[in-house]
Amino acid sequence: MKKRTEYKSGAATMQRRSLFLAGPLLLASCAGGGKGLTSSGQSDVARVEAYMRDVQLNAVPFQQTWPNGATGGGVLTYHAGYLHLVYTAPHSMDLEASGTHAVFKDSRTGSETRMGLAHSPLGVLMGNPVHLSGDVTVTDIQKPPGILQISLTKTNNPSQGLVTLVFKDTGRTLRLFEMRLVDERRQTLFIRLPLQ
Repeated sequence: MKKRTEYKSGAATMQRRSLFLAGPLLLASCAGGGKGLTSSGQSDVARVEAYMRDVQLNAVPFQQTWPNGATGGGVLTYHAGYLHLVYTAPHSMDLEASGTHAVFKDSRTGSETRMGLAHSPLGVLMGNPVHLSGDVTVTDIQKPPGILQISLTKTNNPSQGLVTLVFKDTGRTLRLFEMRLVDERRQTLFIRLPLQ
């Protein structure tokens, strides 16, 4: 019989919480948020919104690095409003997020944890469609050669964390290959996808 637990803060739930925040975020935000975006920045935001609206990632392999340096991985499924991480390492775990909540299951302990996304940086990716304005603020855009990197936070509560999406950018197409999730304690979790 599965033990059911509710999400709460504290040392006992730190590992579960870190998993949640990237299935269980990193860049410093720029002053002024997304309000002062250049026309080039606005174009980049529109491209990312279009990507997030249309992308269908189905059982894509991922590797994850937790804030303490531990690693794991499995397969990731994402489309607008839905994220599912199925872990095979370090052991069988499952995180499914949709709309305003997520459920984390740990086969090792038999626990099931339900979590609201209202106060989680992960919530910025759960819109259907994803809008990078209004409830979400673009805090930074970086464009090293061949890369588009965009950092996002919740407009009404930026202290709850930051999501940075890193894309390979050919100029015509984007391909997501890394997500960085920074929680309210400034601990960073990385999720990396294959770069093809």
